[in-house]
Amino acid sequence: MTQESAIPEILVEHSGPISWIVFNRPAQANALSGSMLDSFSAALDELKTSGGPVVGIRANGKGFCAGMDLGQYGGAAAMDPVADANRLNANVARWLAMWDHPKPVIAAVHGYCAGVGAQMCVFADLTIVADDVRISEPGVPIGGGFIAPTWVAQVGAKRAKEFAFLPGNSIDGPAAVEWGWANHCVPAERLITATEALAARIALVPPNVLQVKKLSINRAAEAAGFRTATSGIAEMDSLLHLAPSVLAIRERMANEGLKAVLDAYRGPSSTALINSFKE
Repeated sequence: MTQESAIPEILVEHSGPISWIVFNRPAQANALSGSMLDSFSAALDELKTSGGPVVGIRANGKGFCAGMDLGQYGGAAAMDPVADANRLNANVARWLAMWDHPKPVIAAVHGYCAGVGAQMCVFADLTIVADDVRISEPGVPIGGGFIAPTWVAQVGAKRAKEFAFLPGNSIDGPAAVEWGWANHCVPAERLITATEALAARIALVPPNVLQVKKLSINRAAEAAGFRTATSGIAEMDSLLHLAPSVLAIRERMANEGLKAVLDAYRGPSSTALINSFKE
């Protein structure tokens, strides 16, 4: 057994009223592997009937999550579009399990939060970010219509498009709060204590009351189209995965390495780019 496989990729830690699901793959920037996603789902399911009245999600290491582990998806080999859509739908179902969870779910986000990592936070009930956070679009445009549509309910269509159209585009903590993606931005060193203090206040409400409050608000969001917006994103993404232009990028990733391809698309965020014309 290798050292990496011997270390749990997901930890469950209990701290008073909050039970933390902790991403624990820091050497890989907490990039989401298939096994890590399965462990996340298992932990979330376990906490339905055990642990504290509030569920928290955080990460060990320098950042929250670098998105999907692209090392698992390099190359330009032929893909089965049905299998690809099924895989993506399974990941959407993992996030909807947060949305449908009987307990309030709080994401505490620091450092980097990229791609699917930024998508999953949309499904948390509350998101608290550190002042060192960068929430970013995937750095390589090999998918489409999977992440940004889930943002629309919180930030609006124009901001979702601004976020999505630039490879690697990013926003910081204050912008995340201004846009409506996050609830609060706090100093990085106080992220966990602030989140735990919020959880302690929430836990004063009886669990069954919290459950019904959450369900009621979710139904209001779903009446406005939140769940419907997630229903077709896997098919859109799997369709684009077969586009010749995307297959060419995947081939570059296989031949040149991920870093070289990321560097080719690297540039300023949309905010930084526009601000450069205001000076």
